[in-house]
Amino acid sequence: MNQAILDRIESEQFRKDKPDFAVGDTVRVHTRVVEGDKERIQVFTGVVIARRGRGMNETFTVRRISYGEGVERVFPLHSPRIEKIDVERRGKVRRAKLTYLRKRVGRSALLVPEKEGGRGPAVGSSSDKPAEPTKS
Repeated sequence: MNQAILDRIESEQFRKDKPDFAVGDTVRVHTRVVEGDKERIQVFTGVVIARRGRGMNETFTVRRISYGEGVERVFPLHSPRIEKIDVERRGKVRRAKLTYLRKRVGRSALLVPEKEGGRGPAVGSSSDKPAEPTKS
């Protein structure tokens, strides 16, 4: 009986519009923040350095550099506090966890190479440009 109740609660809480993003992508996470009786949307932009868990326990970690200091936040994927997740650019990585970015300083800490093809349109890729006419 308890399992049936837990399954019903989980199915209500699951995010229906599960965004398609992976480790290495630069994302904008729109989070609802409650201050007193007011509610507003706060945006946290950064690189996804880790994803873990399955089901209701799935989380992802986003890292950014703010005023020269590294800031990381762990977001539950199915949280009702998360309004939406926008993917700004796709990252080309060969690791499941990008914890090595913590040791990097400056531009190298921000720079993850952009993916050319694959999971969706890459901004500014060569396929977006029209072909140049050939001279004969």
